[in-house]
Amino acid sequence: MRRPKLLERAAQGFIFLSALALLSVSAMALKDPQSIMDLVSVKLTNNDAFSSIRGIYGGVSLTLVICLLYLMFHHVTGGLAFLSLLWGFYALSRIITIYSEGPLGSFGQQWLLIESTLAVIAIALFWAMKNAEDLKPAEVK
Repeated sequence: MRRPKLLERAAQGFIFLSALALLSVSAMALKDPQSIMDLVSVKLTNNDAFSSIRGIYGGVSLTLVICLLYLMFHHVTGGLAFLSLLWGFYALSRIITIYSEGPLGSFGQQWLLIESTLAVIAIALFWAMKNAEDLKPAEVK
């Protein structure tokens, strides 16, 4: 029995939407790093700061996009596992901030909700895909 096509397409769609979200951040950071920092009211004051934001939010995010697109076509379950970790650790980082520095502002609260939701979706899709794989009959040799 093969995985249901609808489940696989939903998983691929989720991976693609996650890649698009990261691509938009990457493009924004590569073009204008200050625009990323404006979201949290931080002023970049030197070229090293611009370079760091461009590298982390631009370059690293672009690397993640490329990895996600590869996984979307070649290893959907692996892509979902990766997104479970990515979105989950983003959310965990915000929770650590709440306990370490105090309550988040509206930006942080909004993203905690979004990242938590994306992590739950990724975990649910991963679980469904793994269960569908377990239903496959053993290969005959």
